[in-house]
Amino acid sequence: MNQLRRHHISFRHAFEGISNAVTTQPNFKIHILFSLLAVWAGIYFRIAVYEWLFLSLTIFIGLGFELINTAIEHVVDLITKDYRLEAKFAKDTAAGAMFIYTLGAILVATLIFLPKIIIFLRFRN
Repeated sequence: MNQLRRHHISFRHAFEGISNAVTTQPNFKIHILFSLLAVWAGIYFRIAVYEWLFLSLTIFIGLGFELINTAIEHVVDLITKDYRLEAKFAKDTAAGAMFIYTLGAILVATLIFLPKIIIFLRFRN
């Protein structure tokens, strides 16, 4: 029973972290918005199961990266509020990782949706 209680506490802390990101991080909100748009587009275009797999992984990995980026920013701020080159490098590197991920997510979305959008536009005319 004690093990179950510890898991419950861990889940509660995890949801508090996600809630904090949703309420305080504009980029997390943007990621959720684009994720919802991608899910809507997936439903609208009736994407294949393997496309759902790639889309789902892209969404969840991106949300995870965004949470890690936020955690790194908080830890750096906890260590120092003063300008330090090392702190800047840590934050910039975390932001760079998120940027590279974003480029990959755009590529995945393009590969999944662009052919469907082209077909959609051809049949409309």
